[in-house]
Order: sequence, then structure tokens, then C-alpha cells
Amino acid sequence: MIFLSATGFAQTFTLRSNSLGGQFTYEFIAGNLGCNGTNVSPQLSWTSAPTGTKSFAVTMYDADAPTGSGFWHWVIVNIPASISELKAGAGDVKTKLAPLGSLQSINDTGAPGYQGPCPPEGDAPHRYLITVYALDTEKLGTNPTSTAALTGFMLSMHTLAKASLMVYCKR
Repeated sequence: MIFLSATGFAQTFTLRSNSLGGQFTYEFIAGNLGCNGTNVSPQLSWTSAPTGTKSFAVTMYDADAPTGSGFWHWVIVNIPASISELKAGAGDVKTKLAPLGSLQSINDTGAPGYQGPCPPEGDAPHRYLITVYALDTEKLGTNPTSTAALTGFMLSMHTLAKASLMVYCKR
């Protein structure tokens, strides 16, 4: 989305990563489900959130997963509005690198936190959409066992703006 600054110049809500290029590397790939990566969540940062943003959420979704409904790899909500970055590794709930007050719901493996990509061998490259949402509420109203579908519904009701990165993975 485009926003006008006080000076009239356009500002775009933008998501960036110092960790990622166009394809996932070993560090960010799953260390389970038949993959041998280290399953570290990537560093993410965002700028130019719209006025009125009260919190952020981040999701990672594989639209190409052979499930009929895609695959949610990461859902983190209630990131305080004062935060504009997730450090690499923040998706591991044991490290406590996620911002204080944030909530990591279950991914489609049924575990909380980040699940790195692990597409089936021989598939065409899968598209992983990483999205940051600027929200009009401090707390989304979900809990640690909320599904990604329920969280997505709640996000759609509270999103002021969103910004995304597309990253690919093939094995």
C-alpha cells in the first residue's frame, strides 16, 4: 500500500530480509519431514507502517503444498507497534528471540513457531509468501492453538496494510 508522508512524498509499507534472497538456503530449510536444514527463521524488517498501527503479525505460507489448502509455516501475532524487526531465529519459541508480548501460534505441523520449507522431492519450486500485517488492534484475539485459518480470518478483519516477500524452494 502507498501512504503519503507529511511532506507529500509517497511511502510504501515495505518488508525486507537481510537473510533471504530469491531462494531459501540450508539455514532456513526444515530440519525434519525428510529435510536436513537447520530450521532457523529468517531475519525480517519492515518500514513505513501506516498511521494507526497498533501491532504487527507475520505469516509464511506455501501456496504450492500438495494439500489442497496450502501449508502455513509460521504465524506470529501481537508484535508490538514499536517493533520493526524479527531477528533470525525468532521463530524458535525456545530461544525467546521473538518480541516480548508476541504470540506464535501453531503452524501446519501442529507445533508453535517457525517450520522451514521442505517441499516434496521432484516438485517444481514452491512459492513461500512471507507477509507482515499492520493491524488496528494491539491483540488479535487468537491463542497458541489457534489455527492459521482462524488467524487469517482475524487478520482480514484488522489489517490496515500488508507487505510481502516471495521466496522459492526446491529439492
